Amino acid sequence: MKNGIISAIGAYVLWGLLPVYWKTIQAVPAVEVICHRVVWSFVVVMLLLAVKSQWGWLRQIRKNPATLLTFFGTGALLALNWLTYIWAVSTGHIVDSSLGYFINPLISVLFGMLFLGEHLRPWQWAAILLALGGVTFLTLGYGSFPWIALTLATTFGLYGLLRKTAPLGALDGLVLEMTILFLPALAYLVYIELAGSGSFGHTGAVSGLLTLTGVITAFPLIWFAYGARKVTLATVGILQYIAPTLQFLLGVLVYGEAFEKTRLVGFGAIWTALLIYSIEGVVEGRRKANLLLSTPAQINRRAGRQGQASHDS
Repeated sequence: MKNGIISAIGAYVLWGLLPVYWKTIQAVPAVEVICHRVVWSFVVVMLLLAVKSQWGWLRQIRKNPATLLTFFGTGALLALNWLTYIWAVSTGHIVDSSLGYFINPLISVLFGMLFLGEHLRPWQWAAILLALGGVTFLTLGYGSFPWIALTLATTFGLYGLLRKTAPLGALDGLVLEMTILFLPALAYLVYIELAGSGSFGHTGAVSGLLTLTGVITAFPLIWFAYGARKVTLATVGILQYIAPTLQFLLGVLVYGEAFEKTRLVGFGAIWTALLIYSIEGVVEGRRKANLLLSTPAQINRRAGRQGQASHDS
């Protein structure tokens, strides 16, 4: 459990600090950064698979070619999410991007109800409605639709939904996604380099940072996948707020992004919704755990009463 918590925290902290990395290469167009991220992530995960000799996912694809369609979808959603996020960071919208990842858990719960037939408990409904009120207030009070936040939350929510129903695990799925995106990304990078507008290979610092995008993409996902298997879902649910909290603090305190009273009210409603959602999840998890623990004793008591009744008759 301890190693799992450390791995999960490590993943979320790195995700939360990534705006610093993207700011360092903000002169590189977001589309080019995404293509480098895909290409170098592909290299990293293929090396990891080679070391682990983990190729069983290829048999799964041969058995069920429809798996490719699912991962074409997840790959497209992941690329759109990355593109939106990196563009937002490089253009001074870190606070807006953090809002997207604050909202994401509630979007995931809503998608579970709409697409997986999951039932929402009353306090979950309250959290979602309160978050919706916060988004509406931001839209009306701030004067613009929070499209960055909602694009990030929706694309990642849909990504999680498809990955939840997909037959491949975290690393195998990431490999397939990067394989699908690899050729288009590489083709674009070759094209812009031949056209003389590419950023790679011209300065050592930028080229090195673009190459390392594969490492900073793959390893947090691996840490997260390891941690998620070792800790409870309730713990993961609470830890996931580390990343957007760090992003928010970086945006306001380090990069000086505006945070007016209107934003404070809207964010406050969403933070309150997340607090309700988190507390409700912890309470419900403990209730279920207590129910499971008490069931054997209850069964024994009922069996004893039935046996006594049979003896008396």
